[in-house]
Amino acid sequence: MDFKDQILQLAARVEKLLPQLKTEEATKNALIMPFIQVLGYDVFNPFEVNPEFIADIGIKKGEKVDYAIMKEGEPTILIECKHHLEKLDPHNSQLFRYFHTTKAKFGLLTNGLNYRFYTDLEERNKMDSTPFFEFNITEIKETEITELKKFHKSYFDVESITNTASELKYLNELKNLLLKELLAPSETFVSFFTKQVYSGVMTARIKEQFGPIIKRSFNLLISDAINERLKSALNQEKQLEAAEAKTEETLTATASTETNSLIVTTEQELEGFYIVKSLLRQHIDAKRITYRDAQSYFAILLDDNNRKTICRLYLGATKQYLAIPDENKKEIKHEIQTLDEIYPYADALLEAITRLEKRKN
Repeated sequence: MDFKDQILQLAARVEKLLPQLKTEEATKNALIMPFIQVLGYDVFNPFEVNPEFIADIGIKKGEKVDYAIMKEGEPTILIECKHHLEKLDPHNSQLFRYFHTTKAKFGLLTNGLNYRFYTDLEERNKMDSTPFFEFNITEIKETEITELKKFHKSYFDVESITNTASELKYLNELKNLLLKELLAPSETFVSFFTKQVYSGVMTARIKEQFGPIIKRSFNLLISDAINERLKSALNQEKQLEAAEAKTEETLTATASTETNSLIVTTEQELEGFYIVKSLLRQHIDAKRITYRDAQSYFAILLDDNNRKTICRLYLGATKQYLAIPDENKKEIKHEIQTLDEIYPYADALLEAITRLEKRKN
């Protein structure tokens, strides 16, 4: 199982476990320790993960961090844990105090749901007040998994992470700032964009008028972008379906050629076909109802398309069946003694036709 699958598996377990986690210790055991393990560290080896790591602060001795991930006898990541119901905002100062007393380059503050990674971009050996990387594990995105993988034991490189930390930090801050402006545009934001399209005097009334227009413009822009993505995805899906259909038809044609000499269409199968055709012709053009014979069954199709099976007849020497696909394309077999017993299934056959017609549209 690769790193992405392990993270997603952990994420799937988190919400199920939350009701049972009444304490901080339970949160650590059920959520945070498994997370550290997914990062490739042995939580039971103090040379890799040192629990209750002592970080003396000035005259205060015996101050402890919940975990320190160690490398060559020195801490590289300090981890401060909280109960999953606690907000993280009031607690970054605690991690801040520990940070400058050790050689750790990164700090992690978490409640098992939200994970905030800190470093010292603004002032050396002094932890920044805002994280450079943050995510919620129950809503983790693929791009976030890619960034998180850099902290895995197998890939961990201080210099590499530090080089991208600055970009990540300001990228997230700008994203949050833009989101805030889109939800409630500030006067400065409104003025900047209004000046690009309005050449008159910038009065309070003009700003008030343009505020909702700018907000709506950005909403439309985002909506159009989403629609384009959906349209592109749907086109790709249609192309894939077409390719699959072509491949299946090619394989079917090849198989048909190879086995054609072994297939013999019997009078009994043709009689069954005409019964089905007679039952459906009052609801659909009879020319659209065709058949294809195979070695093990006799298929009755719509539009001569083997992806549009109305039913199949299995007319064996000992047992006979009428098989009708359900809404999930799963065959439901009905045992029949004679072909006349097909007649009571007229409604079921009509429903099969209706499903195929809807699927086409």
